[in-house]
Amino acid sequence: MRFRALTLAAAMCAVSVGVAAQGRGGAPLPPAADTVAPDIPGVVAGGTKVQLLKDGLDGTEGPIAMPDGSVIFSEINTNRMIRIDKDGAFSTFIENTGGTTGVAFDSKGRLFAAVVPWGTTKFSIIYPEAAKRVVIDNYDGKAFGRPNDLAIARNGGMYFTDSANAQPRPAAPLPLPAAFYYLPPGATKAIQVLTDVRFPNGVILSRDEKVLYLNDSQGEYLLAFDVQPDGSLTNRRNFAKYDGVKPNATGVMASGADGLTIDSQGRLYIAASTGVQIFSPQGQHLGTIPTPRSPQNLAFAGPDKKTLYIVGRGAVSKVQMIAEGFKDRAK
Repeated sequence: MRFRALTLAAAMCAVSVGVAAQGRGGAPLPPAADTVAPDIPGVVAGGTKVQLLKDGLDGTEGPIAMPDGSVIFSEINTNRMIRIDKDGAFSTFIENTGGTTGVAFDSKGRLFAAVVPWGTTKFSIIYPEAAKRVVIDNYDGKAFGRPNDLAIARNGGMYFTDSANAQPRPAAPLPLPAAFYYLPPGATKAIQVLTDVRFPNGVILSRDEKVLYLNDSQGEYLLAFDVQPDGSLTNRRNFAKYDGVKPNATGVMASGADGLTIDSQGRLYIAASTGVQIFSPQGQHLGTIPTPRSPQNLAFAGPDKKTLYIVGRGAVSKVQMIAEGFKDRAK
């Protein structure tokens, strides 16, 4: 996959240190520190450091690998995407993104993003400059509430989530429920796949694109679907049970399952409230990597795609893996 080069101005723009890390309600978070991975055979060696690279950024989401081994991610509230190069240097990759969460490259090297500020929510192409446009911003004429994550198939079909009413929101009721959608190749109208998942979040396709996985941030299970030749989904099932999920104060089984990625062997890596949970291709929990801050999303990158970058709560971390990320697509 080829990507257009950054403009010199964007490539040289330095990243400033962000505000102090904050939790829900704006309360300061305690200082973050490196953690240590457990031994997960074939995945990560026990004792490997999970290194905190930067903390105090203003909202961190949407990491994805670039062809040169660097990684980019979104700093949501400053409306930019940041790049970490092979030497660990931070720089601004794109400015004026409108605030983005999940991102995905298509087969043409265009970067699609969920754009999240209230009142302007949509899915857009945000890079390269010449390709920028809104892809979709409504369902049946009703605006999305909180675009969250997306996955793009080789044929250009786009699967995406809208967290909508599951998120903190304005006093006015939102016109659409939290839902999961499919936008067929070349279409302008999305198909609403389901509305009965409390908090649909991260979404990814298997290596052969025959299975789609969907996270539920307020559920107990990672869901799976079989992908049909026309892009439709069948055989919905509970694929894997999140580890260590307990009911919150309201009785909701809040896993915090957010973004996810896949490795070359088909293992799944889920950013959850307990850390990075890893599952076999059969849905068996293999172990959990603790992280400096509660993770929200993650991606393999690096020249050999054996570095796992983890973002969330204003922090960016990395850990050297035995496992190798899937190299036939960016994430």
